[in-house]
Amino acid sequence: MEKGVPIRAISRCISVLQAINRRGSLSMMEIAQTSGVPYPTACRIVQTLLHEKLIEREPARKRYRPTMLVQSLSHGFQESDRLVACARPHIVDLTAKVTWPVSIATRVGQQMMIRDSTHTMTSLTLNNYYPGYTLPILESAAGKAYLAFASPDEQAAVLEAYRRGEGQVDPLTLQYAESGGMFSDIIEAGVATKGRNPYTATPGKTSSIGAPIFNSEGVCGALVLVFFSSSMKMPDAVKQYGDKLKIAAAAISRDLSEPLSRAA
Repeated sequence: MEKGVPIRAISRCISVLQAINRRGSLSMMEIAQTSGVPYPTACRIVQTLLHEKLIEREPARKRYRPTMLVQSLSHGFQESDRLVACARPHIVDLTAKVTWPVSIATRVGQQMMIRDSTHTMTSLTLNNYYPGYTLPILESAAGKAYLAFASPDEQAAVLEAYRRGEGQVDPLTLQYAESGGMFSDIIEAGVATKGRNPYTATPGKTSSIGAPIFNSEGVCGALVLVFFSSSMKMPDAVKQYGDKLKIAAAAISRDLSEPLSRAA
């Protein structure tokens, strides 16, 4: 194999597994469409993943979902473990107070990846977002909240990657970020927003508010509250939930900044 040339079969298998893991439950046709893999090939890959017990077929319908074995693929990745452990009681408490689901997300390249969420704890959700689901960094409240408080070098690297065509972003959104106006507005407000997000599992039906999370070295993730777009206007949502979100994010940040011996 030539240096730098991927093995297409492996790339397709990863795409299929990522599609199922991100969406939680998909039909065979949805798997092929979401992963961009031809239907016959997707069928063979799904059979392989079933054999390896990384996915399972739902008993009552022809849909496929990830199994607990998928988590074994991330056992070597420890960076977000402490964030999830520190954040869990806070996001559970926040959801109990506001009813809407709350998630923790961290940056992975041009994406924000969900590390933990409370979507399964409330009926006010259209989809259960499991760890591993990703959203474009500049097209999500989590990503904008994170990036506004990132270092200038990190901001520049993300924007340069977008200019090279890496990642999904609306040209006007990119222009707003490049002007510096987006980040200054978010810093002043303390939260970022995204209305009717087209990149979720239910495009356009949910909106979100995000607040940054910090550790002793700087921003390390974001706390995000998701609500139905039809339930209220964004200014009303920020007024009602913005301060609660910031308080929860600050509490997580304090826990993360404690020495490990004290946090334990």
